[in-house]
Amino acid sequence: MSADTAAVTDKTKKNKQHDKRVDWIAEIRGLALMLLAVFAFHSFIAKPFYIPSESMLPNLLVGDRLVVSKYPYGWNWSSISFHLAPRGDWRLFASTPEYGDIVIPVHPERDEDYIKRVVALPGDRIAVQNGQIILNGNPIQQEAEPPLDLPVDENSRCYGFGDPTFLVNNDDGTPVCRVPVYRETLPNGATYLIIDHLNQPLDNFAEITVPDDAVFVMGDNRDHSADSRELNSSRGLLGPVPLTNIGGRAEFITFSLDGTTTLNPISWFTSLREGRAWTTLRPAQTGNRTE
Repeated sequence: MSADTAAVTDKTKKNKQHDKRVDWIAEIRGLALMLLAVFAFHSFIAKPFYIPSESMLPNLLVGDRLVVSKYPYGWNWSSISFHLAPRGDWRLFASTPEYGDIVIPVHPERDEDYIKRVVALPGDRIAVQNGQIILNGNPIQQEAEPPLDLPVDENSRCYGFGDPTFLVNNDDGTPVCRVPVYRETLPNGATYLIIDHLNQPLDNFAEITVPDDAVFVMGDNRDHSADSRELNSSRGLLGPVPLTNIGGRAEFITFSLDGTTTLNPISWFTSLREGRAWTTLRPAQTGNRTE
């Protein structure tokens, strides 16, 4: 091989080595743009949400994964993911939730997301008497339904109710949590199941008028929910929730886990609860509208 040929070969190798070098600035820029796009989507369109508590039983189970849409009521500081925006009174393209909507209120003092149901709108008068909502002077319809069987698993142990008689076996011997339920129907016809099995302080709430810029929210598991009824505890929502503290609306369940998920990929499938995926969270409607 001639010296000229060797030189050309060495130069070609150096050029190839140079071409293989990673452009870290471009890589970091691309990663930053991708993260920004995800952040924007989560802040303005929709984001996933995880159910960590039993306050919305029987309709939402611990381990449910949801999609929360950010645009139904417009945008405000609480729409921004991770609560990076400072609190404020601004709202863009603002609208008001409807009766029965499941919303994501942010605690008035902490950057902590809750999930509750809207039961009173701006300007409504609301009270609770013996567990029954009194809305604008009229008792909200509540009808007892047959007991409902909830799953018993690592995420749903049936202990939170404090009543051991709820834990029973169904016809095939499978343990279930059999809870008493009522069907509640709001003035716009939105209807859903609630659990109310105890006599406890939050069963009675003196009438108030919801401010024009707020809604009143409650959990469906009425005896085990810190919500707008809870005025004297830092764990509750301390009254009506300002509309600026509503960060989105729950739309549907994507999947639900029973608490047995491990690093073993097989468990990613065996821990899925049957029949939960793609369940809508928009309340059913009856023909009994009293608006």
